[in-house]
Amino acid sequence: MNAAGEVVHVGRSYGGRHLTLDRAEVAPYVGALEIENPLYESVVPGLLLHSECYEDLSWYLAKIYGNLHARQEWELYAEIPLGARVSTRSFIRERYRKRGRDYVVKETWVLDEEGALLSRGITHQSFLVEDEARDETGNVVDKKREKSRGRRFDIDTAGATPLEPLTRTVSDSMCMAFSGPEKNYHTDREAARKLGFPDIVVQGMLPICLVSELLTRDFGRGWLAGGKMDVRLVNVLWAGEDVRACAQVTDESPEGDKTRAHLDVWVEKSDGTKVIIGRSSALRL
Repeated sequence: MNAAGEVVHVGRSYGGRHLTLDRAEVAPYVGALEIENPLYESVVPGLLLHSECYEDLSWYLAKIYGNLHARQEWELYAEIPLGARVSTRSFIRERYRKRGRDYVVKETWVLDEEGALLSRGITHQSFLVEDEARDETGNVVDKKREKSRGRRFDIDTAGATPLEPLTRTVSDSMCMAFSGPEKNYHTDREAARKLGFPDIVVQGMLPICLVSELLTRDFGRGWLAGGKMDVRLVNVLWAGEDVRACAQVTDESPEGDKTRAHLDVWVEKSDGTKVIIGRSSALRL
């Protein structure tokens, strides 16, 4: 059940919105991520509506203390022209329990005016089953956790072709620009502490969007109309840390008259700690 006592069940619909994706919608996104891409003079970023699933939080379970974004999947089916009118729809796709957490999976669609599916996002959000899962300081996750052996993730680079990384310092102001303007645990330290975290928890969609922008830079419309991503959020990114969004091509396969590049993707801190790991693919046009 959520905070209102309503059952969050598979198949439950959460409606959506009607939007015009004009320059006013694009500007905050590219400004927050410090992106310059001439493509955005005619089309919108592939993950412009990255947090549409969070517009309505009534799908959250009642215990929000220590909740975390755990996994994210994306499929992009068509580029969206700048100024296009779109609608969104969302519903609960799945629920499961693993290692002391309840997971709620919300699927979100973006559709054009004729109802054609433009993109699909699948968000896995995790919630603590018991309140006792805190450390001696009262935190659910502290900054030492990522140093344990179980939180280290190695990427096999043998035989792969690396892409140029995309680097950023995730400042407090970047967090506010991306996840604000309200105070919440992605923008404000006090709000983060109230939910069991010692510092601002950078919204998981931010490093995911950095991966998307890296792929847009290198594959262009082959990412915007044909891109796929499936990533796990394996460590917390804290405000003030430096990160690199990375990708490497591991294989290619024919797809009609085009070629699909298959990639490992990840985001890592300056000390090599992985924040996100997963797989992606894009078309070569």
